[in-house]
Amino acid sequence: MDVLTVATILKPQGIRGELKVKVYLDSAEDLKNITQVYISGEKYALLNVRGAGEYAYITLRGVADRNAAELFRGKDVEALREDCPVLPEGKYYIGDLEGCKIVTHSGEEIGEVLSVTPARTDIFTVSTPKGELSFAAAEGVITQVDIENKIITVDKKRFKEVSV
Repeated sequence: MDVLTVATILKPQGIRGELKVKVYLDSAEDLKNITQVYISGEKYALLNVRGAGEYAYITLRGVADRNAAELFRGKDVEALREDCPVLPEGKYYIGDLEGCKIVTHSGEEIGEVLSVTPARTDIFTVSTPKGELSFAAAEGVITQVDIENKIITVDKKRFKEVSV
C-alpha cells in the first residue's frame, strides 16, 4: 500500500468531532478529492473538508465528539498515492524526497534526506557522516531531482551558503 502523509492533526475543533489539520498538499482544496484516509494504520472515511490554504477542518466517520477527536491530536493523516493529486513538473511529495541521496554535480555524496519541513522555502534535514545538517531549498541550491533513482543534485557553493 503506497501512502503519502497529506496532513497532521493539530487539535479538535468544536464539540462534534471535527479536527483542525495542517495540510501538506498545495491547498486544503486538494483534500476534498480524497474519500478515505489512514491514521495510525486505521482507515477512516473522510466525510467533510472545509478551509483553504495550509489549514483545514475535517470530519471523519466514527469520530462523533470532542473526546473522540482528542485522541487524534498530533497524528499524521495519510492517503493512498492514487487518491492524491498528480503534481505538475518540478513539484514533489515530501515522502518522495525523504531517503534521497544529496550529491554535488561532481558526484560527491553529502548525505541522505531525513525529512523536509514545509515552509515558504522548504527546510531539508540531512544525515551526513559528520552528523545532521539542515539547508533551505533556496533558489539555485537544488539543481536536479531524480525521484526514480532517489538522487537530489545540489550546487555545492550555494549548498554551503545555506546549510547549517
